[in-house]
Amino acid sequence: MTARAPVGTGRVLLLHWTAIGSLLALIVLALAWELFIAAGPGGPGLLAYKALPLLLPLFGILRGRRYTYQWAPMLVLAYFVEGVMRGYADGGASGVAGWSQAALAVVFIVAAAYYARDAHRRS
Repeated sequence: MTARAPVGTGRVLLLHWTAIGSLLALIVLALAWELFIAAGPGGPGLLAYKALPLLLPLFGILRGRRYTYQWAPMLVLAYFVEGVMRGYADGGASGVAGWSQAALAVVFIVAAAYYARDAHRRS
C-alpha cells in the first residue's frame, strides 16, 4: 500500500490541514508547557516527554492515511483530559496552557473524525 496525499473536495483538504495544524500545535504546546511555562525550580521537567506519543500518528496524518485518522483521536483524548484537569487545577499561564491544550485536542478530534468519514465515502 502506498502513501498518498488526500485528494478530493476542499472540505477534505481543509479537514486534513486542520488536523495537521492542530497536531503540530499540540506537540509544540506540550513541549513549551513543560520546558518553559510550568518548569519547576529544578529546571525543565521530565514531563516534556509527554509530547513523544504525539509523534506516533504524525506521519500517518501527514500522508492522509485514513486508519491513522481513525485511531489518533483516541490518543489525543488523553491530552484533552489532561488539559481540562490542569486548566481547572493550575492557575496563571499553566492554566491557560491547559485550556489551550484541551481546545487544540477538540479541534484535532473533530477534524480527524470528519476526515475519516469523508475519506471513507470517497473510497
